[in-house]
Amino acid sequence: MPASSPAAPRRSRLPGRFARLPELAGRSFLPLGLFARLPLAMLTVGTLTLVTAVSHSYAIGGLAAGAVGIGSALGAPVLGSLADRVGQRPVLLVAAAVNAATVVALLFAAYLTPDFTVPTDALAILVTAFLSGASCPQVGPMARVRWMALTTRNLTTRNLSTSNPSPRNPSSGASGKTAGSGSVAANRADLDTALSYEGTADEVTFVLGPALVGILASLVAPWLPLGLAAVLTATLVPAFAVHPSQLAVVPAKRKAQAGVGSGPAGRKSSVRSLVKVAIPVLAMVCMGTFFGATQNALSAFSAQFATAEIAGLMYSVMGLSSAVAALSVAYWPQRFGLASRWVAAAGAMTAFSLLLFLPAGLWPMVIVLLVLGIPVGPVMVTVFSIGGVVAPAGRMATVMTALASGIVAGTALGAYFAGQLAQTQGPAAAFVVSSAASGALLVLGIVARFILRQRPSTQPA
Repeated sequence: MPASSPAAPRRSRLPGRFARLPELAGRSFLPLGLFARLPLAMLTVGTLTLVTAVSHSYAIGGLAAGAVGIGSALGAPVLGSLADRVGQRPVLLVAAAVNAATVVALLFAAYLTPDFTVPTDALAILVTAFLSGASCPQVGPMARVRWMALTTRNLTTRNLSTSNPSPRNPSSGASGKTAGSGSVAANRADLDTALSYEGTADEVTFVLGPALVGILASLVAPWLPLGLAAVLTATLVPAFAVHPSQLAVVPAKRKAQAGVGSGPAGRKSSVRSLVKVAIPVLAMVCMGTFFGATQNALSAFSAQFATAEIAGLMYSVMGLSSAVAALSVAYWPQRFGLASRWVAAAGAMTAFSLLLFLPAGLWPMVIVLLVLGIPVGPVMVTVFSIGGVVAPAGRMATVMTALASGIVAGTALGAYFAGQLAQTQGPAAAFVVSSAASGALLVLGIVARFILRQRPSTQPA
């Protein structure tokens, strides 16, 4: 439950600013939001592992994993848009049921397919894989929407951080229009802390998920990771859906829409909003391109010294430093605005990506990856924050899920281009894609800095 007892802050064991998070959303929200997103991190790799094992074909396994990615990239914004319109709870409950069913259907399709070389048989795998990705509940983006509603008082009609909030009275709690500058600064600090935590939660689950798939598939059976993912989806996602923190997010259909979007002025405003949202979405495509390219390039690099499979362990090193750095964003000074953070972190990321061309062995590459991960986490946290700033009213979930989809789509692009270059010209050529994606992030950060300067002075820039 959201905090309603003054004793709650004193019982918290979280360090510093992170002790505020249980007060805002309730103690159960943090572990629930962390583990409820684990199935998404397991789905792509789990599908790849299962289909490859039963079909004895890397190509078919790759196609199935690609279908999951395409489904997730297309389905996530749809789920986000529905959540904006009707609320998170019904969308997440339906998505959890559908996704658990489609994952089970994928398991049956994989084991009951008689001949994977027959197109109609392989089609059943691809369709169920696509539907599994498209219906996967977007817990991470939905959690960010809740944090934004809980911490940014001028963007929410319920303030669950106050004592004894009334869920039926939208006017309870302080309003952003009457809060002083100290309150605004506190809200900004709380939001930075929450999004820092979310960035670390994403990094942890996307390292833990594939590792869990590998352990379960190798020690028990290839079907077990997806079976576990279905169970987690069917149990944890509904619990996340009905958690009281969802009361902080008011569906768009319950908000007054009089005069919004009508006439030429409204259409012009909609175009401007679309352009502003496109910048962080494109940034996440670039971030995903960086991830996909680096993964494939590391596979080619590690194959020169050991086996390509060790690339996953090397890549997790970057995820570790990225997760720790994401947590540090909560302590960055408030005067260091969002756009400035983006430019600074992306600039460091671009510079550090050039180090990928230097190592001539595995351990030097591990050190480079550890350093390279430092700016990655802050860039992701900052882009999600800016996505919240530029999101049109009533479209926060749509924007958050679009950002997550951008990462998925970009990862596929990066993996493809880097794979082609690694195959024909070696790992160094594949790392060019990683550096180019980092440079594009820097350029988009400069553009975002210009855009945020055009916003009212109350917006962080």
